[in-house]
This record gives sequence, C-alpha cells and structure tokens, in this order.
Amino acid sequence: MGGAAVSGPGTLNMSRMKRVAGPDPRAGFKAGGRDCGTSVPQGLLKAARKSGQLNLSGRNLSEVPQCVWRINVDIPEEANQNLSFGATERWWEQTDLTKLIISNNKLQSLTDDLRLLPALTVLDIHDNQLTSLPSAIRELANLQKLNISHNKLKILPEEITNLRNLKCLYLQHNELTCISEGFEQLSNLEDLDLSNNRLTTVPASFSSLSSLVRLNLSSNQLKSLPAEINRMKRLKHLDCNSNLLETVPPELAGMESLELLYLWRNKLRFLPEFPSCSLLKELHVGENQIEMLEAEHLKHLKSILVLDLRDNKLKSVPDEIILLHSLERLDLSNNDISSLPYSLGNLHLKFLALEGNPLRTIRREIINKGTQEVLKYLRSKIKDDGPSQRDSATETAMTLPSESRVNIHAIVTLKMLDYSDKQATLIPDEVFDAVKSNIITSVNFSKNQICEIPKRMVELKEMVSDVNLSFNKLSSISLELCMLQKLTFLDLRNNFLNSLPEEMELLVRLQTINLSFNRFKMLPEVLYRIFTLETILISNNQVGSVDPQKMKMMENLTTLDLQNNDLLQIPPELGNCVNLRTLLLDGNPFRVPRAAILMKGTAAILEYLRDRIPT
Repeated sequence: MGGAAVSGPGTLNMSRMKRVAGPDPRAGFKAGGRDCGTSVPQGLLKAARKSGQLNLSGRNLSEVPQCVWRINVDIPEEANQNLSFGATERWWEQTDLTKLIISNNKLQSLTDDLRLLPALTVLDIHDNQLTSLPSAIRELANLQKLNISHNKLKILPEEITNLRNLKCLYLQHNELTCISEGFEQLSNLEDLDLSNNRLTTVPASFSSLSSLVRLNLSSNQLKSLPAEINRMKRLKHLDCNSNLLETVPPELAGMESLELLYLWRNKLRFLPEFPSCSLLKELHVGENQIEMLEAEHLKHLKSILVLDLRDNKLKSVPDEIILLHSLERLDLSNNDISSLPYSLGNLHLKFLALEGNPLRTIRREIINKGTQEVLKYLRSKIKDDGPSQRDSATETAMTLPSESRVNIHAIVTLKMLDYSDKQATLIPDEVFDAVKSNIITSVNFSKNQICEIPKRMVELKEMVSDVNLSFNKLSSISLELCMLQKLTFLDLRNNFLNSLPEEMELLVRLQTINLSFNRFKMLPEVLYRIFTLETILISNNQVGSVDPQKMKMMENLTTLDLQNNDLLQIPPELGNCVNLRTLLLDGNPFRVPRAAILMKGTAAILEYLRDRIPT
C-alpha cells in the first residue's frame, strides 16, 4: 500500500516525499486509524493534518495513542474509505504537525515515538503525571516552546540541552532539586520558568543563557544567587519571590536591561543599590526584614513605577523619595513608620498604601480617604511646615450651641460634611443646615447605622465629589445619590447591598467605587455603562461572573479588585482588557489561573488569559 500512496499525483509535498523515499522503516506509510479508539476523534486528526496543530487537552488520556505519533506517517483512515478526493481532501498534501497540546491528562510517560514528529515547534504537556521524559526528545530540533509544568519531574534528561532552537521552557511546579549540566547550551532561550520546585542553588554557568529575557525562580529554596547573573545582559524580568535569600549579589546592580525585579518573601535585611538599573520599573521587596531605606537605594531608580516595601521593618522614609519622579505605586503598609516626609506629597502617585503603620502625623480619616487626600494633606504641610502647624489639624472642632454635634471646622476648612462614627440611624437635619453657604466637596457619613440614603443629600448635588457611606446598613441605593452629578469617588463598602439602580449611569464623572464586603452575586450591570470608572473594588462579595466583552469597552478602567468572591472560572477574554494595570483575583474557587500565575501580577495574568482564548 505504501507504494501506491507514493505514486500519487505530482503535487505531493516534497518534504513528505523525501521522508517516504528514505530507508527508515518508521517513515513508511501504514494504514491509519489504528490504536485511536474513541479517545481521539478522526475529525480532529483530519483537521490537524490541514492546520498542523492538534489539541488533545483534558481528554483523560493515560497514554498518547499511536495514531497521534504517526499522524504524518500513516495513511489517514478517510483515504481508505474514500478514493475520490476533492482539492481540499488530498491527504498526501497534509501539513506536518508543528503544535501538539496534550495537557491536563493522566500521562505518566511518553514513548520514544515522539521522534516521529520532528517538525514540532510547540509541545505542551503541562498538568500530567510525568516523572521523566524520553531521550528521543533530543530529536525535536525545531522545538521552540516546551511546557512541562505541573508534572512530577525530579530530574531533566541531558538530551533537553540539544534543543538549540528552544525559546520558551516552562518547568514550574515539578520536583526538580537541581539543574542539568549543559543547560547553558540553550543559547536561544528567552523565557525560563523554574518556579515552585525544590532548587537550592543556581549554577554559575546559568549566566551563559545570554538570550534570556524572563527568568522565574520563585518558590524554591534558594539561599543565594550567583554573582555571574549580571552576564545576562538581556534579562528584563527576574522573579525570586518566596525563597530564602538573605542577600542579593552586588553584581545584580549591573543588569542594564532589568525592568521587573521580584524579591518578595525572602530574608533580606537591606536593599541593594542599583547604579546601572536605569530601566527598572518595578521593585517588589515586600515581606522581608528590611530595616532601613536610604538615599543610596533610591537615587538611581529613575524609571521606577512600582515600589513595594510592605511588611518590612522600616522606621522612616527618606526625603530623597522625591527623586522617584516616575513613581506611581508605593506600598509602605505594615512597617514601623511613624511619620512621612511632606515632600512625598509632590509625587504623582496613583496608589499609596500606609495601613499598619504607627503614623502620628496624619489622621486616620485622611488615610481612609485614599491616596489623593493623603498627598494633598502632605502638600499643604510643605507650605506651613513646623511643629505648631503640624498639630493644628488635630485641634478640637469649633462648635456653635445649636450645632453641638456638627464639625464646623471641617465644613469651613476642609470643605467636608463629617458626621461619621456616631452609630446614628439617621443624619440629623442640623448637619445639613450647618452647611449654609459653604462649599462642600466631601461627605463622610461612615460608621453609622444608616439604612437609607439621606434625602437631603440632593442639596449637595452641584458641588460634592466624594461620598463615604461605608460601614452602614444600606440594602439599597436611592435616586438621591444618583443625582450627585459631580461625584467622582463613592465608598459603599461594608453594607448589605446586592444591587445598584440603573439610574447610577447618570454619575458621568464617577472614577472610583468601593463595593467591598457587600452581598453582590454579580458585577452590577450599570457599572459597565459608567465609562469614566477607573477603579472598581468589589472584593469579599459573592460575585460569580463578569462580562469580559462589556468590560473591554470600559477603556478607563485600570483597577479591578475581585478578591474573595465565588468565581468558578475566569473568562479568557478578560485578557483583552489591556488597560487594566491592577487585577486582583485571589481567594476565588477557580482552578486556573493557578496561584503561581496570580503572584506574577496583572500583566502576566492578562497574557495567560489571552493565550487561552479559543482561536
């Protein structure tokens, strides 16, 4: 039969003709369709011969059927059943298989028949039960992407170092204790993930991976990094989160291309200096034991956008923080900081976290109002700096006899109508009466027992921009709130809300809404129609789904917090929401993306989701 097949029409694919004509008996055509049973539908194989791609993910396979390995060798089943072919069915013109996905199965081993697919450029076998790889893997000379993550590999075969065209190698979540000799021969490797293994050292020879752009070593048992790491001149992304690092080699400071550095959850006592890392955009050193932040640590970070110092032992922040002109996100939470330099107010921060510090110079209510209010307060202190002025903000409120419960000082000086933390079920009329002809931009009625929005709120519709109604007993939102046409910030967390009225789309300037700790079972539909929204915080609810198509239309949305909800799956299309800078998904029951992906941050999550969009 093999001879009959070869003598077909002259349009026979030349690469296939050479393979058939050769003496290798494995390459001879045989009757197809054997050993496939029902595990791999013939339609899939037929489509794969045309496209060069075969996806057998999640099919409960305990072994790879022979018909898969021999897909480009055997005569397909349909050729035996139908001897009259149209132009679209000429099996001898099939495309060599270049992409094979057999992830999420129950494979414990692969056979050397792997060598029958020499044209493969992508092999994805993640989430199986593999304890080893066949030596025949060395023959996949065209392989560019190999994903063996989430298996049970304890050691890598030396043959893997023969894959000189490999660009992406994913080995995370295995049981590797060491790295193979000769690994440095993978000179074209650009992306290497070794996270969540049992590595205790990284060999110095690793530094010869000169093409590497991204290296993930997180969640291992590393106590040090090799000084030679600075030879990786193209490395942009280095992740060493969750290790046992006590120091970082000074040579790291010479990595000129480095943009993202993750050293979170280690045992660092001090920050390295970064004299040559002029491109560094993100530095994550939270959950360490860093006690001091000095000018030398900061002055070279000209491009830094994100600086995460949370959960350390910092006691102060140097005035030189003002040198970080590009800084957008600064996390100082859970340290021992008692005061902040007023110059911090001159930075254009979008996010500043200060929780868990014994701050004495900024009132808690200012911190609770968020980043912009804190910065505004610090700027105001630059003008009238001095101990007497610094304490003036905490003076007792001026009162009038008839308005004994109203903070007139807040109305006149801060343009704030404040009746918070009173455990009141209603806001007394005298609170609104006290406004008189004063301009009010902020309303704070938080920490009361309010069950409905005060009707007199509508009197402030021409001027109020910030409203805080958190920690109350609201179960619905009335139309009065929807008429605050200048509203930009709305805090409704810790109430009993499970829906929002459609009329809220009238809030055409709303930028931030906090709905955390309520009873929402879905993202309220009206939010998708408020296109000015930049931040949606809806953690700790019961949200079960989001609509990625509608969310993609929200071009201003940069922060979405969905932590601790009931999301069973994350739609891959959410990856198309490329404007998101912060996407928080922890504490949901979905299986993918896995925790290792979530830890890498928003950009990695979005990229992962985009890769899973069906084509």
